Amino acid sequence: MDFPKKYDIIIVGSGIAGLCVSLRLAKKGHTVGIITKKSSADSNTNYAQGGIAAVTSNTDGIKLHVQDTLEAGDGLCNRHVVEEILKDGPKGIKTLIDEGVIFSQLEDGRISLGKEGGHSKRRILHVKDMTGKAIEEALLNAVSADAQIETLEHYFAVDVITTDKLKRSNPDIKCANRTVGLFVFNINKKCVETFETKAVLLATGGIGQIYQFTTNPSIATGDGIAMAYRANAIIENMEFIQFHPTALYSQQKDRFLISEALRGEGGILRNLEGEAFMERYDDRRELAPRDVVARSIDTEMKRLGSEHLWLDVSHIELKILKHRFPGIYNYCKARGISIDKDWIPIVPAAHYLCGGIHTNLSGETNIKGLYACGEVACTGLHGANRLASNSLLEAVVMANRGASSLDQYISQSNNFTLDLIKWIDGDLESSDERVILTHNKEELKRTMWDYVSIVRTSKRLDRAWSRLENLEKEINEYYWNFKVDVTLLELRNMITTAKLVVESSQKRKESRGLHYTLDFPYKLENIITTSIQIK
Repeated sequence: MDFPKKYDIIIVGSGIAGLCVSLRLAKKGHTVGIITKKSSADSNTNYAQGGIAAVTSNTDGIKLHVQDTLEAGDGLCNRHVVEEILKDGPKGIKTLIDEGVIFSQLEDGRISLGKEGGHSKRRILHVKDMTGKAIEEALLNAVSADAQIETLEHYFAVDVITTDKLKRSNPDIKCANRTVGLFVFNINKKCVETFETKAVLLATGGIGQIYQFTTNPSIATGDGIAMAYRANAIIENMEFIQFHPTALYSQQKDRFLISEALRGEGGILRNLEGEAFMERYDDRRELAPRDVVARSIDTEMKRLGSEHLWLDVSHIELKILKHRFPGIYNYCKARGISIDKDWIPIVPAAHYLCGGIHTNLSGETNIKGLYACGEVACTGLHGANRLASNSLLEAVVMANRGASSLDQYISQSNNFTLDLIKWIDGDLESSDERVILTHNKEELKRTMWDYVSIVRTSKRLDRAWSRLENLEKEINEYYWNFKVDVTLLELRNMITTAKLVVESSQKRKESRGLHYTLDFPYKLENIITTSIQIK
């Protein structure tokens, strides 16, 4: 491979957002490089069970979808953004269908629509309970057939190269700040390479791995947010972490997602005494928004001192469970749980980030040539709490909008030559003491789970900050002295991201949406957005 490798645009991440943008730009004739640190199919999209929310029924309407989204967002949604994204929803669905996604249908040929918490109508398009997997496979097939797109698996994006960064060592550079490339770690060759590009799209997904228990895959380590922050992008609303109310409880640390759609079909939450308890917390019971359900479960577990609660779907017909939820049915069956007879042991787990890199409705950040799309971005759609299944919709709609903006930007931009830009590695080889990295990672995840999860206090946040400061000091010593590898790079990003979550949480002196603190249990009248940027 010649270095630096050159593309019109580099997309970091291979989920629905990144793949959709790549296809749109390739059709415009641009060269696209997709960087993914594992295989292409490893993404948060691939794990999405429930579906994608959009108005496709005559009995539904955009105004209703907007109202449901605003209510779930607890006063923090940007109404204009909500209206624009949801209005484009049906067109986004058509885009996916055109790329080969086949949504589940009823016997009469109509699209099957599910219902989830917070929705006033059935509007969740799905492919049984494996919607994300079906979308991912269809988009990957389309990408692999396009000669304009090159997918580089087992490449880890390290940092965005901007002209402001280059000015530190070369004051002769006079142009305004913009994105010009990436440093990328070639995992197989164990070296960092320089990639040249006119624009970078960050589509790296979520941050669930900073918590001890999460439904997210192992790749969700906050890489895109940490990279954007180091490039001086604006980061917003990081305190709003959605904990999925129902993940399968097990003695292992993995948490398999039990889709909210099961509650939409009539699933009942029960405590260890067998009592259906949700009516004590919300009139909507099991169909209340996720923040309400997760806090209710957390409260009930603490009240009884239990390690888990139950989800009861035994009253739902077996044929419905097998047909609508084959993934969940088979996964539980393999672990000795027959969900048509047995109650499912469940606990909350970190699931979705509602904040992220601030972008406008074109996916643009405050740095020219740096774009963000999907869970890594904060558009203002989700506010303080994401409405179920709005995430895949946001990703495909914002991918279409971002691609239009990128097409125009790339067409008007000139290349910035990076032939002489080289990565300077640490002086030391891999240390035998790198077991410390594993210990630090576990400490980070436990700290976030214990102090910065569903219910918070100022004292807990202060304790978390103190521990993260120590971890950051240790990891920086490794980063600057040793040769980098995936473990080191991921942990560095996880610590940066975790600190952003804690700092944002400390700034919000109220309880709103997913941020609930015992010290400030009420909402402020003046609505604020928590923004963080390197000074």
